[in-house]
Amino acid sequence: MTAVLPTPSPAKPPKNAPAVTPKGTAAAANAAAASFAALTDALDYLGPAGIEQVRQAYRFADEAHLGQLRNSGEPYITHPIAVAAQCAVWKLDAQALMAALLHDALEDCGVTKSELMDRFGLQVAELVDGLTKLDKLEFNTREENQAESFRKMLLAMARDVRVILIKLADRTHNMRTMSDMPKSKWGRIASETLDIYAPIAHRLGLNQTYRELQDLSFRHLHPWRHAILSKAVAKARSRRRDLVQKVQVDVDAAFAKLGMRIRIAGREKTLFSIYRKMDDKHLSFAQVTDIYGFRIIVPGITDCYTALGVLHQMYKPVPGKFKDHIAIAKVNGYQSLHTTLVGPSGINIEFQMRTEDMHMVAESGVAAHWLYKASDHDGDPSERLGTKWLQSLLDIQNETRDAAEFWDHVKVDLFPDAVYVFTPKSQIMALPRGATVVDFAYAIHSNIGDRTVAGKINGEQVPLRTELKNGDVIEVITAPVSSPNPAWLGFVRTGRARSKIRHYLKTLALTESEDLGEKLLTQALRAEGLEKLPESRDPAFPGIWEKLLRFTGNKTRSELMTDIGLGKRIASMVAKRLTVLMTEGGEKRDALLLTRERYTSHEKLSQGAVLLDGSENASVKYAPCCRPIPGDAIVGYLGRGEGLVVHTADCGTAKRLQYKDAERFIAVDWADEPVRAFETGLVVTVTNRKGVLARVAAELASSEVDITHVDMGDEGPADTADLRFLVSVQDATHLDAALRHLARTPTVLRAARIKPAG
Repeated sequence: MTAVLPTPSPAKPPKNAPAVTPKGTAAAANAAAASFAALTDALDYLGPAGIEQVRQAYRFADEAHLGQLRNSGEPYITHPIAVAAQCAVWKLDAQALMAALLHDALEDCGVTKSELMDRFGLQVAELVDGLTKLDKLEFNTREENQAESFRKMLLAMARDVRVILIKLADRTHNMRTMSDMPKSKWGRIASETLDIYAPIAHRLGLNQTYRELQDLSFRHLHPWRHAILSKAVAKARSRRRDLVQKVQVDVDAAFAKLGMRIRIAGREKTLFSIYRKMDDKHLSFAQVTDIYGFRIIVPGITDCYTALGVLHQMYKPVPGKFKDHIAIAKVNGYQSLHTTLVGPSGINIEFQMRTEDMHMVAESGVAAHWLYKASDHDGDPSERLGTKWLQSLLDIQNETRDAAEFWDHVKVDLFPDAVYVFTPKSQIMALPRGATVVDFAYAIHSNIGDRTVAGKINGEQVPLRTELKNGDVIEVITAPVSSPNPAWLGFVRTGRARSKIRHYLKTLALTESEDLGEKLLTQALRAEGLEKLPESRDPAFPGIWEKLLRFTGNKTRSELMTDIGLGKRIASMVAKRLTVLMTEGGEKRDALLLTRERYTSHEKLSQGAVLLDGSENASVKYAPCCRPIPGDAIVGYLGRGEGLVVHTADCGTAKRLQYKDAERFIAVDWADEPVRAFETGLVVTVTNRKGVLARVAAELASSEVDITHVDMGDEGPADTADLRFLVSVQDATHLDAALRHLARTPTVLRAARIKPAG
């Protein structure tokens, strides 16, 4: 998304701005009164009590903004009235219209939230407060500020969708009147609208607002291109007027003959969508053939399909240009039948068939909820709305406190190009294009995603990274012991899957780091002559953990152990402080234990040994520079914030770190029975003949060695070649046996383990 700069508000004088002249005041009052009179005509759906509430809010706002003018010279109150008028078109409830009238009063006019609460109730005050916070957001070129602002806006929307509906109405009116602003501000406001507000309008199904915001942004972002394209469309419109009228007459006649009552309307592609198509597909204006279309509104769902049959008998359909969005609705609730036909003179014309209800949802999206049930004001609107996407924002937020990460998760869902797939029970699910089996699993339920081990598409087993296609039937295979793989983050497409995987891995890493930290602190304490850690509420040492936490600066015992496990704190230093506190409490050091623990270990590795068996997952990392395997002599380095990193004892990287940071090294050793295989590198020098790679791979397989990666290098043809393998082995003995087996192969000149430079 393009980074943009802070949103300028419409011109307003400061709170103590001088009043306008009496003549100007009278004109302002007349203009405002006339505007509100026009607004009241659209409020009949509210009933007398609702209209009176809105009138009270208008009077309050009118008084608060008295003396303020917009850039156009109009009284400022005309802006809140225009915003409320747009909300009235969507049939929003009285509280939303009151908030629309008052949305600039809180910050610009010195009105407080408590004052609004006393006058108009908690709901209105909360809506105005939410809008005021959105107005304060600044979309800077600095990515983190932009992401944080976006996070706040989306969360405000998720809590009460009316906030963003009023904000979109506010932005729409500001865009309509932007020609009154200085041209220097056009670019950044139009960019912000195109990048942020228009996609939100589209995601919420507000297609009319979405198209208008795009066109207004295009007009102010590229005035010259907009003017040229506008002239070209006007010329084409005049040239094809007869054609359009002929099609309309023919269609009317065909449906009249059938006896079906329809409403037909011409539809012209917006300038921005024409421009984008020309830009994306490198077309000239003459090559864009689907500029014109017709929308046919029919009485019922079955009539949509009947209308489709009538049209296909009149004109030939263009192959591959039929879409059924009735049987499979779009993610934002849009439903219609689309077909493109070859009309008179060979011109392609798109037809859309829908019912009145579908048309209402298509144009108004989530706002259609109020259009359908304008009289129902009970309960929370966002709950009544039941929009899954809005609720999923809160789920992602609960797991992702980092703003940039939140934006990373959400932006994919905000710009969807959906594919529609089926569960084995024929339930339809919509996912962004490029979504994989793992995305599908998380879309069903996070527990399904976490336990996924395999997937089937149309009955055939496929890799988990396989992209889904329209109409695929997906089956997910799970196992109780399975857990998310960090590699999944490289291919998942949806924000939900990404946030769930990251949340699981972070939680797992912290839990394991806490366990490792406890183990390290216990061993370090034994080196000080004390057998074990005191309990959290040990009566023998009252308040000992509170004192230790004050010393380390941690809030909880759990946080301290995690910090030790992550290498943020040195276990021996914490152990020394804990020893002082315990001896002050009357605990005596065991001289025998002290001698055995401290002096049997290497002098630089005084924190005791940690046994490794390969089950440590996130808390222990095996260094990729030397790739240690069981049987190697090893050392452990507690990197700052990265947990325990295990190196071979002869690794050059480990030796350099030991020279600079000796106190961060701890003794580590292999457990008697490791629970998994470990990766290491091999270089095999071979005589360069046909089929040599297959022969070497077969020899490794016969030694029960798994190959995870092969690199043949970039060298040209030569008599010999070096094949580099990344392989999984059980231990050093297993590796030695495999190397001996390889060395006896005729085409192999040399086989050795790859070791880092000393």
